[in-house]
Amino acid sequence: MKRKKIQEQVEKRIDKYDYGYAFTPKDFIDIADSKKISVVLIRIKETGKIRRILQGIYYKPKYSNLLKEYSSPDPNNIVDALKRKYNWSVIPSGNTALNILHLTTQVPNVWNYASSGPKRKYTFNNITINFIPIKQREITGLSEITTLIIQAIRTLGSENITKKNIQLIRNQLNVKDKKIILEESKNSSAWIYEIIKKICEE
Repeated sequence: MKRKKIQEQVEKRIDKYDYGYAFTPKDFIDIADSKKISVVLIRIKETGKIRRILQGIYYKPKYSNLLKEYSSPDPNNIVDALKRKYNWSVIPSGNTALNILHLTTQVPNVWNYASSGPKRKYTFNNITINFIPIKQREITGLSEITTLIIQAIRTLGSENITKKNIQLIRNQLNVKDKKIILEESKNSSAWIYEIIKKICEE
């Protein structure tokens, strides 16, 4: 396939992406090999249609006429792109898990994630993303919501979790979520499971 045709197909797909969506050459592997896609993405970047935020990671920016600058991508979008690129299992941890579950109002400058991959750190726009290795057995067979809640509880600690924390988490779960979480977390630490049972009470 000629480069012009490849670029047309890549741009057509990018047009469908939401602003802030992050991607890598691997996301277009069904169109052409990664080497050709990399060349095409560089060409598209030169038009201003996309921007490169990290080595091999691009995003679709939105320009603010008010601020006279391009918007920055959501760190979670960058994490999703890296997860797809390296085939990692990734779950939010530490204050990142608390932030996602609205257990803290502070927006972190350092975003922490437990990962099946190696220890890595990425920095962009004064934001740092840390990937911390975790044993595969700690996340195998668990849904995203279960791992997220377990990480949040572990971050707060048994002595610091409050009735308000429990209620805040409970309010974000439906009946199906509660059933899944109760079943999947049975093999977690005893103190964590006791808190999960309280969260899942009707």
